[in-house]
Amino acid sequence: MISVEEAQARIFALKPPVGTERLPLAEAAGRWAAEDVVALRTQPARDLSAMDGYAIRFADAAGPWTVIGESAAGKQYTGAVGAGEAVRIFTGSVVPQGADTVIIQENVERTDTLVTLSGDAPKKAGQNVRVKGGDFVAGAVVVPRGAELHARHLALAAMAGHGTLLVHRKLRIALVSTGDELVAPGEACAEDQIPASNGVMLAAMVRGLPVELSEYPAVEDDLDALTRQFRALADQDIIVTTGGASVGDHDLIVPALKAAGGEIVFWKIAMRPGKPVIAGRLGAAVTLGLPGNPVSAFVTAMLYLRPLIAHLCGASAPLPQRLAAKTGVDLPPNGPRTDHMRAKLVDGKLMPVGVNDSAMLAALSDANALIIRESDAAFTPAGSEVPYYALA
Repeated sequence: MISVEEAQARIFALKPPVGTERLPLAEAAGRWAAEDVVALRTQPARDLSAMDGYAIRFADAAGPWTVIGESAAGKQYTGAVGAGEAVRIFTGSVVPQGADTVIIQENVERTDTLVTLSGDAPKKAGQNVRVKGGDFVAGAVVVPRGAELHARHLALAAMAGHGTLLVHRKLRIALVSTGDELVAPGEACAEDQIPASNGVMLAAMVRGLPVELSEYPAVEDDLDALTRQFRALADQDIIVTTGGASVGDHDLIVPALKAAGGEIVFWKIAMRPGKPVIAGRLGAAVTLGLPGNPVSAFVTAMLYLRPLIAHLCGASAPLPQRLAAKTGVDLPPNGPRTDHMRAKLVDGKLMPVGVNDSAMLAALSDANALIIRESDAAFTPAGSEVPYYALA
């Protein structure tokens, strides 16, 4: 068995990021930048007022001042401010030549064109002024390659002069559940059957990511049927299966993948839940065989499927973020496999919830965190800081 970290590295090595396309800013949300986004302009392009008031010279900060004009957003004053002079100015307007400070309107009184000090005088030159280039300058990298593009990045790219961005294309993902015991959600179940929950769960886990997901009907535990299904999907970017990944007589993912012409890169990871994960290649596709037990499928999808999607879409940081908090209870020593304990973060402390069993969904549903217990971790007393993953 290999470690979680080695499994992630070997999965990423199966395929480089996919190709790119250029999209309008409005369509680029949720993609990853395929190149550095470089500012095409300087922002602010000139010194701007941060407040409504009067643009003056700091040397004349005690006043009085004679108003010689007005500077509004989009309508700057084109003259120069001299000794004892002021220009009426509004937030976001260009500070006229000669002025270096803005005194806010609440601190002055105006009669016709005469302005006098009625409150605090400016304490330094440049007060209430947004200086040229204070946000960014032309040529600066404003969004690095590999960043996931959120609303804030798109606003910055627009301000930097861009109308389109180069991003990685959407992935084509096929999702196949396996098992004779599966019935569609909502249908009646016999005692030896279970609802097919993994497809619903995994589809929800990748929703919002740049993927085109095709979910196929559950395939029975039949080698020929699975082999045909694999061959039909070899043009996908990722083929995800659930179930059939262990070593029983009815676990057919490995032989079916080989029969279809695929390659197994590794099988089995030193983790709990989710030991029987299969990674390989088939045609253009990365194949990822996840366990059938739903908690195992969830945890392995969080650790391998979502990061694989991010990697193929060009993410610079595709792995889930590890956080840290104090455990609210004693944690016993761990065995040779990395454990992921369902837990709840309550008042800043991690409290394990429910039964730590890979088939028990109620505890997973109740949890909002997974405590990470490294392989062979020692007894950990309550109050100790431990790593965890946050659950959405």
